[in-house]
Amino acid sequence: MHHSRRRFFNGLMGLSLTTLAPYELFSKTENAKNQEVKILPKGLRTGDTIGLIAPGYTFPAKVLEETKQTLTAMGFIPYYTERLNKRHGYFSNTDAERAKDLNHMFNNTQVDAVLCVRGGYGCTRIMSLIDYEAIQKNPKALIGFSDVTALLNGIYKMTGLVTFHGPVGSTLNDVYSQKSLSEILTSHRNLKSIHNTVLLPEYIGNPEYERYTITKGKAEGILCGGSLTLINALIGTSHEIDFTDTIVFIEDVEEAPYRIDRMLTQLIEGPTFKKAAGIVFGVFAGCNKSTNPNSFTLKEVLIDRIKPLGIPAVYGMSFGHVAQNFTFPIGIRATFNTEEMVIRLMEKAVV
Repeated sequence: MHHSRRRFFNGLMGLSLTTLAPYELFSKTENAKNQEVKILPKGLRTGDTIGLIAPGYTFPAKVLEETKQTLTAMGFIPYYTERLNKRHGYFSNTDAERAKDLNHMFNNTQVDAVLCVRGGYGCTRIMSLIDYEAIQKNPKALIGFSDVTALLNGIYKMTGLVTFHGPVGSTLNDVYSQKSLSEILTSHRNLKSIHNTVLLPEYIGNPEYERYTITKGKAEGILCGGSLTLINALIGTSHEIDFTDTIVFIEDVEEAPYRIDRMLTQLIEGPTFKKAAGIVFGVFAGCNKSTNPNSFTLKEVLIDRIKPLGIPAVYGMSFGHVAQNFTFPIGIRATFNTEEMVIRLMEKAVV
């Protein structure tokens, strides 16, 4: 998966932390989703501590600095360990150390939520090293997107903890993204609506940012999804998503139309995708171009693959690899009307 559309910002952070002993990893968990167990993390408040992790790619020092500055401006206290970015090839650290960092954040009672500094490949490599039992005992919000899709959906499936598909640290310096994140994670109201941003002038006329209905209708279901590439990467694993009666959110970046076609076809041919209640596509930035002069457009691929399913579906919601990225909770029941292009949460996402 390409990452050229990921934005990076300037920043700085320095905290001295002690090294913790390795955790005994929890290897035998039942599927909490099948048990109908749902765990809500606590809502965020001004002054809360946000633990920063990098479960995939390494990142430039300026990204950490900007993340710290942004979180501080939002009223939070950034925190990270010495494991955060030791650079192991293209990863931020070894698989074992990245998993230890995630486990540490959930076990640390001083940490109120966990934010991924950036996405980038690597999350699927640590799924078997996660202490799922500790997460169940110490529920807190986990936030990110892109490769973090694997963690968000996998942890929800294994523990029942509601997770949050939203900005990473490197993309949080945006007013709309901050407002959406704050509204979802600090509001204790039972009902909440998620609206599209106003389309920026530079995107008007760009087919990748077009907003349209694929199949009209209304849907109600549990929210799930994220990056199409990572949704497919979970197929055949113990973390594979069950799409039955869900509203599926899907986005991707820098993938040719034929690759989008191939991944959607794989989902459609699977056992549960056709049982989804609704499908919400974000912006597929950089996915309408191809070196093949006979290529279908992105829109043609989506309509060809999705419309025959008869499932209410739209394209162009403000999430994914775009500057303005709203937050949605994975595991919460919601309703969706294709004519409005508004998601309404039927349950609270935090306590």
